[in-house]
Amino acid sequence: MDELVVQTKGLTKRYGDGDSGRLAVDRVEMTVRRGEVYGFLGPNGAGKTTTLRMVLGLIRPTAGSATVLGRPAGEPAVTERIGALIEGPGFYPYLSGRDNLRTMARYRALPEAMVDAALERVDLADRGKDKFKSYSLGMKQRLGVAAALMGDPDVIVLDEPTNGLDPAGMADMRGLIVELARGGQTVLLSSHLLAEVEEICDRVGVIARGQLLVESTVSALRGGRRLRITATPTDRAIAIAMRLAGEDAVQLSGDAILVDVPPERTPHVVRAFVTEGLDVHEVTISERTLEEVFFEMTRSGEHVHAADDLTSSLEAVR
Repeated sequence: MDELVVQTKGLTKRYGDGDSGRLAVDRVEMTVRRGEVYGFLGPNGAGKTTTLRMVLGLIRPTAGSATVLGRPAGEPAVTERIGALIEGPGFYPYLSGRDNLRTMARYRALPEAMVDAALERVDLADRGKDKFKSYSLGMKQRLGVAAALMGDPDVIVLDEPTNGLDPAGMADMRGLIVELARGGQTVLLSSHLLAEVEEICDRVGVIARGQLLVESTVSALRGGRRLRITATPTDRAIAIAMRLAGEDAVQLSGDAILVDVPPERTPHVVRAFVTEGLDVHEVTISERTLEEVFFEMTRSGEHVHAADDLTSSLEAVR
């Protein structure tokens, strides 16, 4: 069994008194494994940052628990093994980027050599002498990530790490995150850029209205491949597809028909269409994107239980 480095059980946060208070996080059960990149997804106000702050021990849960590296969140012995960037970096504006990191290194009793190494990793070595107040939003974000990397933490928690970065900077950040995981560090990140998460994350958790809707691999969430057929007349094509695959396995998408059948059955389906006298204009294999799945789930609010429906798919891609 893969080692769990972050685990929450019934994690709940309510602001205000009693049942009338605002429920920000509702009984979240999260598991993050060693050496993986875990993407935490959800709309604005879904409870992502509040959950991460409880995992880091920055705020106390109303109920439930969070453990990191086998110990309760917030314990000093645990905190020193975590690097984090939450809700944007906070630094002294009139100090340089390098001096800000030096201050942090002295406070944490880290060797100064780690400062230049961290600046190099986020491509800020040539701007380390510039004052923080002169940095662009993207540079400030990269300095925050550099601070999180100092000390070679076992767990790195990043809240929207590519915020403010240009496309080249985003690509560099994705490469750095993958490199960290390959080196054995665990990365827990929140992001609203679903294509980015789809590219680099081993597993994801989707949260909406404070509740964790599902936790699974990206490939399992996207589901299997579907047959996309454009044929006329459309009404007859739909009827034939339903006869072959069942009513629940057929969906109309614009002028095309999506049929949930294994790709190896493609010749059988096309042959049936042609035999029935239909004109087949296009046949392709379609795969749902993570973005499509995300919006389906967060709009409907349906709870998908990985233990029931996705047990066979929960092994990490790595």
